[in-house]
Amino acid sequence: MYLRKVTGFGTANGTFGELLQGVLPEDERHFLVTLPIAGWAHAAFHYLPDRPEVEVRPAHKTKARRLAMRLLRTYGISGGGVVELGGALPEGKGLASSSADLVATARAIADAIGISLDAAAIEGFLRDVEPSDGVMYPGIVSYHHREVRLREKLGFLPPLTIVAHDLGGMVDTIRFNRSTALPPMRVRHEYRALLAEMATAVRAGDLITVGRIATRSAELHVHRHPRADFAQLRQVCREVGGLGLAIAHSGTYLGILLGEHREGEERTAAALARCADLPGKVRVFRTLGAADYPTGPATAGPASRCGEGLTELREQVREGTPT
Repeated sequence: MYLRKVTGFGTANGTFGELLQGVLPEDERHFLVTLPIAGWAHAAFHYLPDRPEVEVRPAHKTKARRLAMRLLRTYGISGGGVVELGGALPEGKGLASSSADLVATARAIADAIGISLDAAAIEGFLRDVEPSDGVMYPGIVSYHHREVRLREKLGFLPPLTIVAHDLGGMVDTIRFNRSTALPPMRVRHEYRALLAEMATAVRAGDLITVGRIATRSAELHVHRHPRADFAQLRQVCREVGGLGLAIAHSGTYLGILLGEHREGEERTAAALARCADLPGKVRVFRTLGAADYPTGPATAGPASRCGEGLTELREQVREGTPT
């Protein structure tokens, strides 16, 4: 029996779509490159020894329940409990909300039962649950999302601002992936070259190259899945001196990447003003850099740098544990 306390807490960041997503020519392997953002999923796990199962709130997040049960039984914990999920990552938008929910759930249960659950261990538990965006790893990674398998840790970039346009609606990522045909072989070879170039650019902190590759990935995507706002956002990006565009390949967001330099606030305001007439919503995100992780790049994730959401969740739990 590992259990050390009644309630455990966990958190995980989301990712703004992908810096790059595609298919490699070898073995038709799908991959993506993450873009971590300061948007969070929070989880609290309340252990209830007299319950045979785990309840999840909201109830439709059934994959979190499945993961929780598997974790408890793997570590010899009888009984069940309640997983409460919250946070500011909307579903179906391409922000990795589902993956973040699951990673936060795993961390909350690990906190409750007193075990060390690193990114690779969480990845192993998620592999039988659903495809994952790799948010269990700190920083930017290349990731085989359909296999739920890390390809390579790429490192960290300076924090960026993203002025993002949401077309509205929701996208079911699993259904989208199943319905999307493979790109032509020439495009798959281009994806391989782009991935190698992206890895070099991230390690060098080369924001210009990162922005160019992200834009190319967005172009390749909208060629097959057109977006009415693409041409306008590309023009706005040029006008305000943005680094490039990042897209949620299986979501609803398209964003302008802006460096956080002296003119950053002015460029953000200018981009927002130019996007004001677009149908849908415009929102500003901030990406995560190395300093956003509690003890630097070696940590399992930005679990203690998640804003006010987790504090609020802890206060709610203090007011009364579910029965």
